[in-house]
Amino acid sequence: LDEIGKYMRIFDRLHPINHQSSHNHFGRQHYYHIIIIMSSESNPKVVLAYSGGLDTSVILKWLCEKGFDVVAFCADVGQHHEDFEAVKAKALNAGALKCVVTDLRKEFVTDYIFEALKCNAIYEGKYLLGTSVARPCIAKEMVRIAAEEGAGFIAHGATGKGNDQVRFEMCAQALDAKLQCIAPWRDAEFIESFKGRSDLLAYCTKHGIPVDAKPKSNYSIDENLFHTSYESGVLEDANETYEESMFKMTVSPQAAPETSTTIDLEFVKGVPVKLTNKTDGTVKTDPLELFMYANEIAGANGIGRIDIVENRFVGIKSRGVYETPGGTLLRDAHMDLEGICMDREVKRITEGMGIEFARLCYNGFWFAPEMDLIRYSVDYSQRDVTGTVTLELYKGNIIARGRTSPYALYNPDLASMDIEGGGDNFDYNPSDAAGFIRINAVRLKTYAALRAKTQE
Repeated sequence: LDEIGKYMRIFDRLHPINHQSSHNHFGRQHYYHIIIIMSSESNPKVVLAYSGGLDTSVILKWLCEKGFDVVAFCADVGQHHEDFEAVKAKALNAGALKCVVTDLRKEFVTDYIFEALKCNAIYEGKYLLGTSVARPCIAKEMVRIAAEEGAGFIAHGATGKGNDQVRFEMCAQALDAKLQCIAPWRDAEFIESFKGRSDLLAYCTKHGIPVDAKPKSNYSIDENLFHTSYESGVLEDANETYEESMFKMTVSPQAAPETSTTIDLEFVKGVPVKLTNKTDGTVKTDPLELFMYANEIAGANGIGRIDIVENRFVGIKSRGVYETPGGTLLRDAHMDLEGICMDREVKRITEGMGIEFARLCYNGFWFAPEMDLIRYSVDYSQRDVTGTVTLELYKGNIIARGRTSPYALYNPDLASMDIEGGGDNFDYNPSDAAGFIRINAVRLKTYAALRAKTQE
């Protein structure tokens, strides 16, 4: 009976029921029959997205107390100087059945970052989606582990005010509709029990969960190999500046070297395949190594910092400070190469697709059919985006020095001011421009005539 009662409490927690409803009451009784069968075998199993930090360590223990068998999952997406063995030990100490650490770095680069790069995705004109694009990568592995472990639940430590709750849960439901999600920071009992950091620390002390002895940072940090983000704390004042010591991936432009770095970036079908440092001769071709080296050289030259106020999907404006050195560098190079080998109208259409890609990614719709449509269309647009771009990096600046492509649409003779026509290969007569201008001016003249008439 104690076991049955435990599962009844779990069910009531996750599925609040109106006990006055005979229909719901029947559903509850029916569930109890299922629980009686299950209770003799094992506790319900949940896969928890686990970082080893204060919040998820408390959540792990809290889930254990609620009768769950917890599989902690930690995704290696390039967090800086993370000790994953220590994270594993902490999870097991807090009561996890096991802690699974998956190295997703290469997949993150090839299947997510490069997908965003191909369409030059940027949210609200500034944000390169460093956190947003990591979430579907993590969620996909989380769902895979849930299937492998036979877990019917996933859980996360995202707050009820942020975007990550939406991203994790939307991605999970798109990949496995049967999975149920537990979000403690939306649970009334959990919120009542943990009203602040002091309550979380007291809970850790009570249960012997080790905590970081260092004082709490003045901001919330999210790290991966694409970017580092800083939010909350002192940054919630949109007019409050930040300390230079906050940054992890970049130096300030003022502190960058007095000498520039010159590189070649080679692309094939919109994807970077080779980075050559022409200053010191370093060459990278492996996707992960290439991207990490792009981070290194761009960060060393003060490239990739932004400070913005953005619009969250849940309707809240938030301030974020981001550093995305390698992503900024590769995106600039890619856009430059498109200029020489992409048709004008294709470029115009893909610019709109890039904006929509960014919106869908930011809002958690990575695995939606409309995102598939955009990604397939962008792939088609990139079939001739092959070539090399030469860039100079200097004190926060990315300076284009040249570009070449076997599929270039640029023709020097056609563009030349010193050749009257189009050269030997193109029949271009400058006098034709007069008719072109007259035709395109028709609607402007019509509009001007209407305005003049209405203003009489």
